[in-house]
Amino acid sequence: MTGSYQVDPIAIAAVIVMAFIVSGTFHVLWLRHPASLPLKLPLDGGRTFRGQRIFGDNKTVRGLVAIIPMTGLSFFCIALLRPYFPGWLSDGIWPLPPLTYATAGVLAGFGFMAGELPNSFIKRQCGIPPGGKPQGGFWRLLTSIMDRIDSVLGVLLMLSLLVPVPWQSWVYLLLLGPGIHSLFSVWLFKLKVKARPG
Repeated sequence: MTGSYQVDPIAIAAVIVMAFIVSGTFHVLWLRHPASLPLKLPLDGGRTFRGQRIFGDNKTVRGLVAIIPMTGLSFFCIALLRPYFPGWLSDGIWPLPPLTYATAGVLAGFGFMAGELPNSFIKRQCGIPPGGKPQGGFWRLLTSIMDRIDSVLGVLLMLSLLVPVPWQSWVYLLLLGPGIHSLFSVWLFKLKVKARPG
């Protein structure tokens, strides 16, 4: 359901970043809270493929139940607050009702989580443990890049199914997204939720 209306690439990138800062903060707090521990269940259920885990223990149900609904709520709130944004931002984002924003947010949250799974699958099949890095310089660089952009690509692909996302917004988010992702990774590491900061 992409529209024929015009949107501003910077405004679109800005609201996506805003939404994920909110949902990412909630995600960090949720993972830190004891209430999340019963949902620390691996998405692959411990299953293997070719003798290796499909995704590993780091991809869990508790991440899904935080990011997806919270991103939907973040987008919903952006729609409600849109009249109070500066003109360039309010006029530059999608002219859609709050429930459509919420749907877009749910899709974006799903895309964020799903975007990380192919990279995890490939690393498990290469015998790289969750949180680990390959030894070779090229493969180490490639997986580091993919660790930073896979979730961003997932977000952009899923959002584009419902709303127009200008190609310039893709460029901005692929440049900014890895840095924001790294900040949250370091935060999770300092809170002892992740085994490594990267």
